[in-house]
Amino acid sequence: MGSRTKIVVLHMKEIIYTAIFAALGIILVVLLVIMFRPDRSAQADAPEKYTPGIYTSTLTLDHTNLEVEVSVDAARINSIRFSNLDEAVTTMYPLIQPAIEEIAEQVCETQSLDEVSLSQDTPYTSRLILDAVREAVKKAAVP
Repeated sequence: MGSRTKIVVLHMKEIIYTAIFAALGIILVVLLVIMFRPDRSAQADAPEKYTPGIYTSTLTLDHTNLEVEVSVDAARINSIRFSNLDEAVTTMYPLIQPAIEEIAEQVCETQSLDEVSLSQDTPYTSRLILDAVREAVKKAAVP
């Protein structure tokens, strides 16, 4: 009842292939972890300027109240729009929608209310809209 010696034959090619596939698998897992982890350094560097949410301000045009709605997250202004713009107002003031879209585009791009250039077509309406946006952003600002 002696011990029997077992001989295992391993081909060098199989060992090399196994090592290469294991290394590639480890590299793939590491890359996936690096790519899909949340970027905490960007979140930590961005100062909290606003309390996240949707803030409104009222703009009155010829006995019609319009709600200017500003959506913000902790660090930036995401969107600006009218929340109750109806067909009667757009008929009476056809340039009001393009004016707020132009202001919203500039503010969302620059993240500043001071660098907005007002339209030459509607300077007074644009000023009223910008003042309403400024009031809503003031409500969102972190004290």
